[in-house]
Amino acid sequence: MGLKPEEDKRPSKLAIMDEETSDTPRGLGRRHFVTFMLFLGMANAYIMRTNMSVAIVAMVNHTALPVVAEHIDTECGVDHANASSNAAQDGEFVWSSTLQGYILSSFFYGYVLTQIPFGILSKRYGARLFLGVGMLINSVFGLLVPIAAHAGVEWLILIRFIQGLGEGPIVPCSHAMLAKWIPPNERSRMGAAVYAGAQFGTVISMPLSGLLSAYGFSGGWPSIFYVFGVIGTIWCLGFLFFVSEDPEQCTRIQENEKKYILNSLWGTAGSSSPPIPWSKILMSMPFWAIMLAHMGQNYGYETLMTELPTFMRQVLHFSIKDNGFVSALPYLCMWLFSMFISVVADWMLSSGRLNHTQVRKIINSIGEYGPAIGLFIAANTGCNPAATVAILAIGVGLNGGIYSGFKVNHLDLSPRFAGILMAFTNCLANLTGLLAPIVAGYIIEGRPTQAQWRKVFYIAAGVYIFCGTFYNIFGSGRRQDWDNPAEDEAIAKKAAEKKAAKQERKAAKNQIQETAH
Repeated sequence: MGLKPEEDKRPSKLAIMDEETSDTPRGLGRRHFVTFMLFLGMANAYIMRTNMSVAIVAMVNHTALPVVAEHIDTECGVDHANASSNAAQDGEFVWSSTLQGYILSSFFYGYVLTQIPFGILSKRYGARLFLGVGMLINSVFGLLVPIAAHAGVEWLILIRFIQGLGEGPIVPCSHAMLAKWIPPNERSRMGAAVYAGAQFGTVISMPLSGLLSAYGFSGGWPSIFYVFGVIGTIWCLGFLFFVSEDPEQCTRIQENEKKYILNSLWGTAGSSSPPIPWSKILMSMPFWAIMLAHMGQNYGYETLMTELPTFMRQVLHFSIKDNGFVSALPYLCMWLFSMFISVVADWMLSSGRLNHTQVRKIINSIGEYGPAIGLFIAANTGCNPAATVAILAIGVGLNGGIYSGFKVNHLDLSPRFAGILMAFTNCLANLTGLLAPIVAGYIIEGRPTQAQWRKVFYIAAGVYIFCGTFYNIFGSGRRQDWDNPAEDEAIAKKAAEKKAAKQERKAAKNQIQETAH
C-alpha cells in the first residue's frame, strides 16, 4: 500500500556506492557520539526494567509459598544441595506467583501509557528533553523501590508504575532522534547499535544484580536499585548537557558532517512539522506488518526477560548468584549477534543485489523464527540444564536480527514520522508484552513444573511464528507515498483553505445572528 510499481525495482549498485562515498566524513563524528549516548540510554532503560526480575527471586520467601503437592514434577528428581542453598537465600516477602506476575508487569502499565503522547509531542517539540527528563524520573524513583517494598506491595506496584511512565519516551524519542541524525545508508548499523543497548543492559543487569543480591550492601537486593538508580541519574544529566536535538542545533558538530547528514535526510531534519496523515498510516499494511512483528517480539521477549530467572531457579535449580549469570547469557548472545547481523544487512543493501524490503524480511525472519525454534527445543530438553541454557542462548541470540529487521523498518517507511510510528507499535507491543508475566504466573501458579513451563514456552514460540509470518507477507522497506515532503506545500495550502473557509462560515453565522438581534 502506498507503493508505486517502479519503486519495487532493485536499487542501482553504482548509485548506492556513489551515495555512500561522496562527501562522507571519515572517522568518528558527532552522529556516532549521539548513537553511543542513545545506546547507553537504552542500556540504562533495560537495566531499570530487568533488575526487578532478578531481585524478586531474592525478595520472595519461596519456601513459604503454598505448592500443589500432587502436581510436583519428579521427572528430574530433586536437587537437594541447590534446594537447601536456595532455601537459605529465601527473602522476606510471601508473594504468590500470580502476585509476582502483577509486580513484574506493573512497570509496563506505566510504560505503555506514555508511548503515543510522547511520540506525538516529540514530533512537535523535539525528543531530547522528553527522553532525558523521562529517564531521570525512572532512575530517581528506582532509588525508592526498597522503601516501597517494605511499605507494602501496593506502594511497590505504584513506584514501578511511575518508573514505567518515565521510561515511556525512550523508544519513540530514540527513534525520532535517529531519524534526525542518521543517514539512510547507516541506519541498520546505527539503529542496531542503539537498540543493542537493550541486550547490553540486560547482560550487565542480570549477573550484577545476582551478585548484589548475594553480597550487596543494605541487605543484598536493595543495593541493586541504589547502584543502578545512581548510574541512571548520572547518564541522564550527561545526556541533557552534551546531546543536541539535531545536527542544525548542535554547536559541536563539524560543518562537513552536518552537511553530509542534512543532505542525505531529504525532508527529515529541520524545523518543519507537517500534518500527521493519521488515516493513511492506519490504512497502511506495511505499518500493520511492523505492528504485528513488534507485538510478537515483545510477547516472546518479555516472557523470557521477566520469567527466565524464575525458571532457572524453579526448574534448573540455579542459585541466586549463578542465576543472574546464566539468565544473562542468552542476551549476551543476542547483543553480539545483533551487531554482526546489522553489518551484514547494510552490506546486503550496499551490494545492490537486494532491496530494503527483501533485506528487512530475511533478517527479521532470522530474528523471529530463530527464538521460536529455540523455545520449542528448550521446552523438550528434559533434565539437562546445560542443553537448555545452550539452546536458549542460541535461540535468543538469533533474536538480535529484529533490530535490522522490523525495528528500523519505521525509518524506511517514513523518516519524518518514524517516532510516531514507533510510539504506536511500541505501545501496543508492550500492552501485549505485559500479558507475558501475567500469563506465565497463572500457568505456573502452585505448579512450578517442567510441564507447566513447557506451556509457557510453547505459547511464546507460537506467537513468534504467527507474527513473523504476517510481517513476511505484508511488510515493505519502501518509503510510503504519505511521507512525501514534495507534497507538504500542497497539503498545507489545502489545510489553510479549509481553515479559512471554516472561519468565513463562522463569521457569516455571527453576522446573521447580529442582524437578527
